[in-house]
Amino acid sequence: MSDAPDETTRRARRGSVPPRHGRQKRRLSAVFPAIAGVVTMAIALSGAYAFYTYDQLAGSVTIVNAITGKKDTKNDVDGEAQNILLVGDDHRPDNATPEQMAELSTTSDGGATNTDTMIVLHINADGSQATMISFPRDSYVDIPGVGKGKLNSAFYYGTLNGGGDTGGAKLLIKTIENVSGLQIDHYVRVSLLGFYQVVKELGPVDVCLNNAVNDPYSGVNLPKGKSSLDAKQALSFVRQRHGLPNGDLDRNVRQQYFLSQEARKVLSAGTLLNPVKLGNILKAVGGSIQTDTDLVSLAAQMRDLRPGNIQSATIPTLGTPTIYVNGSALSIVQVDEVGLPAFVQGLVGQPEAYTKATSAQPASTTVTVLNGSGVTGAAAAATQNLTARGFQVGTPGSSETTKATQVQYPKGMESQAKAVVAATPGAVAVRTNDVTGVTLVLGSDGKTVSAPAQPGSSASTPTAGGSGSSGGSSSGGSSSGGSSAKPSSEPSPKSTDVHNYGKANVCIN
Repeated sequence: MSDAPDETTRRARRGSVPPRHGRQKRRLSAVFPAIAGVVTMAIALSGAYAFYTYDQLAGSVTIVNAITGKKDTKNDVDGEAQNILLVGDDHRPDNATPEQMAELSTTSDGGATNTDTMIVLHINADGSQATMISFPRDSYVDIPGVGKGKLNSAFYYGTLNGGGDTGGAKLLIKTIENVSGLQIDHYVRVSLLGFYQVVKELGPVDVCLNNAVNDPYSGVNLPKGKSSLDAKQALSFVRQRHGLPNGDLDRNVRQQYFLSQEARKVLSAGTLLNPVKLGNILKAVGGSIQTDTDLVSLAAQMRDLRPGNIQSATIPTLGTPTIYVNGSALSIVQVDEVGLPAFVQGLVGQPEAYTKATSAQPASTTVTVLNGSGVTGAAAAATQNLTARGFQVGTPGSSETTKATQVQYPKGMESQAKAVVAATPGAVAVRTNDVTGVTLVLGSDGKTVSAPAQPGSSASTPTAGGSGSSGGSSSGGSSSGGSSAKPSSEPSPKSTDVHNYGKANVCIN
């Protein structure tokens, strides 16, 4: 399989050391780097030893101009909340010996840098709660100026033609912003070595598994129940994908879980009240960090966070198919790009303008229905029912398959969007620049618009479940003019439930 970056729309520019892609039999490079070290550093710097440790740390951190221009407050969907893009790469230490490589459970990579871990840490406005949103590295997305490619190649393309690390950061940020609808406020990139050193300084980290695992590819060999991992075992734990039901998607769960458990470790009194240990941790991770801001400012965003208040989620996907690019097989993660903004909106909450808006009257609301459910005739049926409810409607159309039924609207049409949401229980309102009017996108979750109640009928509102109604009614259909067709053979979305892995006695698969 080729080592070249993957794309479909046109050939990308070539560099001397392209990132590695594809699913090789042994992916020793696919590890979870020092994301945990970033949170460790930020939490620690917000404590009593901030000024003592900052002086020794600041000189070793590299500042990159990754965030440029003023924040677009007009189109910012989460207001004063902060979004920090945490990027983990698998860059090996320069001039490392074979013994050092063996300690890291890896080999020399010829100088390539892969952004194998990408997490947006969303921190709410008061800083008390956060959500880690994982973006699988094999997500097949649009990369600006390049075309379709795996997400972990975006950084590489940005480094070409003199772009360097700053160019890589900017292109990766732009790619994630376009896909998610979130604005990135800060950027942090850390290396494989930093993760190893932080875990080594922290000491054993406890994990718990529901089932025993023995994966020779990653080197993880753990029993069912609780285990204490040293630094080398931790690397194996967080990079495992073989033997897991959902492969790379389940590896994201490992990363989220480990980060949450390590945060619990950092917040223990034995760590924060030990200046020697704390100093060693910060020193270990400092030289492995690139960021757009000073570390005290970053830590200030997190000073009120506690592990129990950090949620974890992975973006919605539609499967892991094999596609063919220029005649070569390529395994990808197919992102539910239509449903992703709705998923994000559900995590971060609705904009203030929407929550304060009063629902418009149907007669003053125009809506167009698009069918992303995979059920033939769903858009036409929903359009008919909206007309019967008094809405002004456009010509129904189609959308890419998506899980979440959503009401998309541009800024300024919050009241009209609320009216459509009221007629489609369970739909998520999503503010976006991609539409010029209110648009109802039907998903495979079974939520749709039912016909209004007939005189003398007790049913006055749409059913909330759609797909859960009797008689086998399906996602796009309804009892009125409904389609009885079964979903087509389009991929089924994967679950992206939100989890809290920072609590005590939590076990994972």
